[in-house]
Amino acid sequence: MHEIKPGQSIELLKELHILTRDGKMNQDSRRKLKQVNHLTQFLAPLLREIQHQQTDVHLVDHGAGKSYLGFILYDLFFKGQEDGGKTAQVYGIETRDELVQKSRELARRLGFSGMTFLNLSVAQSILSPDLPDRVDMVTALHACDTATDDAIEFGLAKGAQFIVLAPCCQAEVASVLRKNKGKRLGGDVLTEIWRHPLHTREFGSHITNVLRCLQLEAHGYQVNVTELVGWEHSMKNELIIASFRDLPRRRPAQRLQELLHLLGLEELERIFGCRC
Repeated sequence: MHEIKPGQSIELLKELHILTRDGKMNQDSRRKLKQVNHLTQFLAPLLREIQHQQTDVHLVDHGAGKSYLGFILYDLFFKGQEDGGKTAQVYGIETRDELVQKSRELARRLGFSGMTFLNLSVAQSILSPDLPDRVDMVTALHACDTATDDAIEFGLAKGAQFIVLAPCCQAEVASVLRKNKGKRLGGDVLTEIWRHPLHTREFGSHITNVLRCLQLEAHGYQVNVTELVGWEHSMKNELIIASFRDLPRRRPAQRLQELLHLLGLEELERIFGCRC
């Protein structure tokens, strides 16, 4: 089965219901596994970079859900590393307590001692004593609406070296564009871009991620944007990979402010404004 990587735990894939009890895979499961495994290809060189610099890794996955990503990352990269003098902690942050409890039980059964699951909001996780003051990588895979922005805020607060995001369901910007549409239509021709309701939604989604990239750049990150998987697998397909390189911040911070003003989105500075 070519979707399964060498050394990948068959038991884990069965527990995550990606494989059936007799080791088979349906189409939905194959798609989910392909998405997560494809993401690990982007994460692998980043994790190796961290491990080259230090012996321990702290990774936080926000909006973890059933923790597919956290479990598969731990299985592929971290299990059994204690014997080589390296340690890893993978934290799954999720607000649904029943999913947190199930993930804790699964980690216990699999012997994944470096996995911790916390029933917290992102805002709570920033101040929680159960998380380290600094983390190395923050991930948020299909975290809906402003949960992605919360994950960015967490990563910035924790000084994350890498922030990896697959945004989903961005509605905040579109709602502001929609609210201000009437008073702007008679003026700037630019508003034609989002005059029709469908365009408002799609443009809002696009500009949300543009603002997120500028925000990260305004904090010294190098940002790359690519496809998570092929369009045949998911319409929510954008992957933002931010690597802290201590780059100049002034120009992206200015561009961020200019774009908010140009589009009449000044009220969203509370989300996207640079607090560097």
